[in-house]
Amino acid sequence: MSEEIKNQEAADNVENNETVEVTEAVESTEAVAGTEEEVTSQEGMEIISLKKGDTVKGTIVKIEDNQAYVSIGYKYDGVIPIRELSSVQLDNAAAAVEVGQEVECKVVSINDNKESLVLSKRAIDSEKSWEDLEKYFASQESFEVTVADVVKGGLVADVGARGFIPASMVERHFVEDFSDYKGRTLRVKVKELDRENSKVILSAKEVLEEEFEANKQKIMAELSEGQIIEGTVQRLTQFGAFVDVGGVDGLVHVSEIAWNHVEKPSDVVSEGDKVRVKVLKVDPEKGKISLSIKAAAPGPWDSASGQINIGDVVTGEVKRLVNFGAFVELLPGVEGLVHISQISHKHIGTPHEVLKEGQEVQVKVLDFNPSEKRVSLSIKETEEAPAPSARPERSNSRDRAPKEVLNNPNVSLSNEGLSFTLAERFGDKLDKFKGNN
Repeated sequence: MSEEIKNQEAADNVENNETVEVTEAVESTEAVAGTEEEVTSQEGMEIISLKKGDTVKGTIVKIEDNQAYVSIGYKYDGVIPIRELSSVQLDNAAAAVEVGQEVECKVVSINDNKESLVLSKRAIDSEKSWEDLEKYFASQESFEVTVADVVKGGLVADVGARGFIPASMVERHFVEDFSDYKGRTLRVKVKELDRENSKVILSAKEVLEEEFEANKQKIMAELSEGQIIEGTVQRLTQFGAFVDVGGVDGLVHVSEIAWNHVEKPSDVVSEGDKVRVKVLKVDPEKGKISLSIKAAAPGPWDSASGQINIGDVVTGEVKRLVNFGAFVELLPGVEGLVHISQISHKHIGTPHEVLKEGQEVQVKVLDFNPSEKRVSLSIKETEEAPAPSARPERSNSRDRAPKEVLNNPNVSLSNEGLSFTLAERFGDKLDKFKGNN
């Protein structure tokens, strides 16, 4: 059989996925027995033998949209189709490899007549990755992945196999749009692994949770009650504001936002605001931090000294009414008491008779003690006292009408009648008393 016929048969067998051996040296013209033949190339003194399924190493020398060319030292370059570059779908070959990069591939097919050498990077990556994934799954160690694609329900990463990160396992918080996650590097853990069905479920959220908890404990250990620090308002609720103090959120209750009354937190602060807060309480066991914005700022009583003086007449707002008086706000956070006796010149049973909450009133400062946070006020001293009402004149006793004498012989209401009756009754006894003396 001629050498040309032998080489043609060898090329045909490669296309039929049979193992072949072809020699390029002129001296080697004998075929190797059996169905498995080798393809060899002599370049200088080195002979490279290839067969389907072999693992080869090479360097990327050229990249086209749908394939990459690899130099492995063979008589012609190998080609890696885009589908064999990665386990995930790629837009172009450049997304997986770059010129000059060393790669390891598996031989998929050889056709010397057509100078076709098809390689697969994905096959080698997959074999290695499953071993690594099984180790990561067993140890629950985290590792980095690059997001290759954003799909419905989550993200896809090339981990040698197709790794899927469900939307609920991407961040600690809800994410509405993942469109800008493509190309990002995330640290993940393997949550589910099924090699038989090529199923790999990853979680970035679990890594973030662990990092958050570790950081939280570190920060809480460094915080102390009474400490004043800076933070950023993260989110607002009806009952307060959550402030980030170095990666950990603390709660500023609505009552601790400002010295004056706050209806809702959004009336005073907004998300993203930088604020100074005072640490009120740290509870590492419950993981809670209580903060105060108002306690970190000068109190209203601290600055009231220069604004309120005894004897001043000022305008205030009635904040609260109680049985014994009314509390009037003079400055934000500074309230004074108008005792019920100082509300009106006329007698009142309760403050509600003449005042209502929210009403503006003029008050006079009777006493001011900022150290005790006490102000005594008066409303009636800002008003002119009403003129005293005229009393009816007493009539002269001479002008009085004579008393009516009861028509009773045994009773006399006149002085004269009374004296006479007593003399008659006690006269004889008095005489005897005088005689004895």
